[in-house]
Amino acid sequence: MNIMKRLAAFFMAATVITISVGTHVYAEELPYDTYTYTYWEDIAITPAAYVPNGSVIGLSVGTTSFAEPQDLCVAPDGLVYVADTKNNRIVVLSADMKALVRVIDSFEHDGSSDTFNAPYGVCVSEKNQLYVADSNNKRIVVMTSEGEFIKIIDNPQSEILEEGFDFVPLKVTVDYADRVYVIAKNAFEGILVFESTGDFTGYFGTIDVKITAWEKFWRRLASKEERSKQLLFIPTEFTGIDVDSDGFVYASNIDSDGIQGVRRLNPRGEDVIQKGENENLGGDLVVGMFGTYAGPSEFTDVVYRGKGIYSLLDRKRGRIFTYDKEGNLLYIFGGLGSQEGTFNTPVAIEAVGDTIIVLDAYSGAILKFSETQYGSLINDAVGLRYDGDETEAIEKWQGVLKLNENNELANSGIGKAYLTAGDNKTAMKYLKLAMNRKYYSIAWRRYRNELMAKSIGPALTIVGIVIVLTFVYKKFFRKGFVKKEGGLAR
Repeated sequence: MNIMKRLAAFFMAATVITISVGTHVYAEELPYDTYTYTYWEDIAITPAAYVPNGSVIGLSVGTTSFAEPQDLCVAPDGLVYVADTKNNRIVVLSADMKALVRVIDSFEHDGSSDTFNAPYGVCVSEKNQLYVADSNNKRIVVMTSEGEFIKIIDNPQSEILEEGFDFVPLKVTVDYADRVYVIAKNAFEGILVFESTGDFTGYFGTIDVKITAWEKFWRRLASKEERSKQLLFIPTEFTGIDVDSDGFVYASNIDSDGIQGVRRLNPRGEDVIQKGENENLGGDLVVGMFGTYAGPSEFTDVVYRGKGIYSLLDRKRGRIFTYDKEGNLLYIFGGLGSQEGTFNTPVAIEAVGDTIIVLDAYSGAILKFSETQYGSLINDAVGLRYDGDETEAIEKWQGVLKLNENNELANSGIGKAYLTAGDNKTAMKYLKLAMNRKYYSIAWRRYRNELMAKSIGPALTIVGIVIVLTFVYKKFFRKGFVKKEGGLAR
């Protein structure tokens, strides 16, 4: 990343006085900044894609206050499950989060009552079964959505686990085949995978840490004491996890380089995520207050929202970054603070229809964010492209440009749509505005071939005429001329 460019753009953006136009909202009216990054990685102020729309606390739904909640999940039937960690319970809310449905703080197991001990993670499968990462009890508890006990997954056994491995589950998710994926404390080798039977099958999606040539050289020269003081080159832990309907696992992680803070893992555990034109899925890398370097984003959770769209929660600055399937950055919003609509300690993110919800552990609240016209147009356009309906997508992208004429993503979307439709010349125009070198090259090659195809007919005709005239000249005119010259010579 070009840090100096971002620093200059950041301070320039801070001096811009923005206004409200039509129905879209600029950052001046919000408790946080709304922006994106250009192709050159400069900050560009944008209309808000999402705006605060209230919050939910335990008292507002008829129960006691949440105490350091750590996770939440939206079930297939729309109910919202909260891991109220310090209260040792799971709180279930209605889809609109205005009413308490039930509280699960105990269950019958082996003929006696059992309880949770710091449930850190929660998930509901497609079959509407509840999975709880009961952290301090070192187990995954599987229940019906009403809280009736089904089974326990604990104490994984395998030769690949190091001796004395202590199973402390933190986050859990389940795919369509009821395979269970668990992020566990100090499990640097990757995500733990369990079959539907509860049997441990191995690690999944290990993040390899690359050592530079300089680091290798230095470690050869350093003393044993100096090496011991350095960070160990071990893989990075995952922080959040979600799974899509096709069984691909989205997993967030904290990347010290600020380049890739999320993986999309196929069934074999391989990362197949697309990284976009700039090959960057690391969120922010900008300055803090008074110009101090704040470092890269620290993603603590991820939610897959459908149509290839996923959002990442940055705990360092309280930002929410949203990307599409191709790795394009769609929009950024959110922030830390004490104002309504800002976070103190954001720990989990989910989506309820068109609403994004974020769980704040410190305040014990669920903050809600509603999409604006600007956000809706972007989401719809990306969804239409995902479904292959490029023509309809053009109209949505044009709507985005009316609200933000400098939106590179909209120009790129329109250019791709024209490219798919075969209008390569128009596609080149929009892709150039979008600084989309990859697709501009494709459009240019196709347009060049198109011109060549159009000109090859006349060119062949001309060549044919030349060949015929040459033949006629040689056969008749030149022959007669030679005879005539020969006669004169005699």
